[in-house]
Amino acid sequence: MSTAALIAVLLSLVSAVAYAAAAVAQERLASRNSGAGLVRLLGSSAWWAAVGLNAGAALLHVVALKYGPLTLVQPLGALTLVAAVPMGARVAGRRVSATEWRGTALTLLGLGALLITASGPAPHRVLSLTEALTVAGTTAALIGALSRPGTRPGLRHATASGFASGVASALTQTVTVAATDRSGPVLSVQVIVVALLVASFAVGGLLLSQMAYRGGLGGPLAVVTLSNPVAAAVIGLTLLGQGLQGGAAGILLALAGAGLASWGVVLLTRVTPPTPLVELEPDEEHPVAAVLALESARVAAEQALLPRQKPETGHLTAH
Repeated sequence: MSTAALIAVLLSLVSAVAYAAAAVAQERLASRNSGAGLVRLLGSSAWWAAVGLNAGAALLHVVALKYGPLTLVQPLGALTLVAAVPMGARVAGRRVSATEWRGTALTLLGLGALLITASGPAPHRVLSLTEALTVAGTTAALIGALSRPGTRPGLRHATASGFASGVASALTQTVTVAATDRSGPVLSVQVIVVALLVASFAVGGLLLSQMAYRGGLGGPLAVVTLSNPVAAAVIGLTLLGQGLQGGAAGILLALAGAGLASWGVVLLTRVTPPTPLVELEPDEEHPVAAVLALESARVAAEQALLPRQKPETGHLTAH
């Protein structure tokens, strides 16, 4: 593995941890405010903290894309789910289950295989303005179709979020490489237009993920984790010429690694954490206790209405 690829891997690891922390924070916020609109979220400090974590993770991701190809950096995004599992369990006050550990191990093994085959040189080719606009238009149409009302809105919004984030990463790599290329101007028309597209897809992906997490963290986060590298890998392989190392053997190893990582992610999504007991507020009475209290009061009232009887002494009197 080259030095540039190693830097990209390390930056991706830190970025995945930050993304995981942001996802856990978003899920908790969504579960507490399931019916809240965008205006209410904008007034929440917790939501802005999650946005800050996402921004920091995105910045690290941008730098990683400078040193590593999309086919290397994007699959490492699956580590977000791996990191989110213990974080979510910690926040929920429970232990990580055996199934979650197996899913984590399979995901790591699969990613290890992908690292071997995808650790190519630093990227040098970028999308042209026409290619970037075509990718953006196609992705926007897919997001619009997935965002229409229907069944399973959480998973559809998660898929749309993954596509938006994956395309944003591909366009970000184009902006980063083009802006740092000393042969042309830093702020060319291509860089400005693509940067605006990156901002649009990044914000859209964030809002779509917030909507997806209303149904829980596991399933939607897994769908985001899988759809994100798929979208980016398609662009990297078809438009940017970012192939895999090792020829036919490398392709087989990459497919095996992708299969292992996908199965690990599926295992992580099948885990249903136990529902925590609801803690009552000091001034909040449990409904069962309220019913019992009413029943006790009714019995006491009925007994008060009955005539009092003289207590028997228990002694016999002689006649």
